[in-house]
Amino acid sequence: MVVLVTGANGQLGQSIQKIASTYTNIQFVFCNSQQLDITDLANCQTIFKQYKPDYCINTAAYTAVDKAETETAQAFEVNVTGSANLANVSKEFNTVLLHVSTDFVFDGTKTKPYKETDKPNPTSVYGQTKLEGEQAIKNTWEKSYIVRTSWVFSEFGNNFLKTMIRLGSDRDEINVVNDQTGIPTYAPDLAYALLRICEEDAKAATNLYGIYNFSNSESCTWFEFAQAIFNTNQIQCKVNPIPTSAYPTAAKRPSYSVLDTTKIQETFSLQIPSWKNHIKLI
Repeated sequence: MVVLVTGANGQLGQSIQKIASTYTNIQFVFCNSQQLDITDLANCQTIFKQYKPDYCINTAAYTAVDKAETETAQAFEVNVTGSANLANVSKEFNTVLLHVSTDFVFDGTKTKPYKETDKPNPTSVYGQTKLEGEQAIKNTWEKSYIVRTSWVFSEFGNNFLKTMIRLGSDRDEINVVNDQTGIPTYAPDLAYALLRICEEDAKAATNLYGIYNFSNSESCTWFEFAQAIFNTNQIQCKVNPIPTSAYPTAAKRPSYSVLDTTKIQETFSLQIPSWKNHIKLI
């Protein structure tokens, strides 16, 4: 089985590389944005023609949520045009496409976990472009999986865990938003789930394509996430809970974006651990 991974230098791309050696039945092709620019259709066709992947896992994305409010064209190019390009070449080469999306496709007005069937209503440019990327894939290629995730962290790249550990080591106290609720996702756990989908799809007798939610278990606020990080790592830093209004950002975040992961757990027999298992100082 040949699995092509885009965005290989990102958090999730590096997380897939971290666990790749345990999958002896898979031949991985990891491409960073210089090797495979998903916004360049000809480049996509060249790479697919060279490797003829059975599966493509698209982890490439424009993820600068606040910058996207002003860098709209760049966000659209990567998240929409890039997704459409991959859907088209996947169709051309009969490659199953796994695409990673986000909880930001929802507006956060619900008070119970979002299911895959809930109607999206993004409140930011980032969320809107990710939703349009999903739609481009669905409208182009039926052999696709769209996996929505949330609050991704890992030992790679820039993320909340690493920021909190850095700030907590430098300061006596910090302020963290306490009225946005979601679920942190450890990128290697998401990587495992994506590869599980590839393996199960390869032997499935029925069509499993569609939208799935994946995050770790246990919801929290950013404030509670920060507290847990400090407690687990014995970092002596006071965390003050503040409202979103006290920390204005260019992009509007969903106040509640907990994802219901029942579907992916049942379909692919996944046991999803708590994010608390993965926040020890790396």
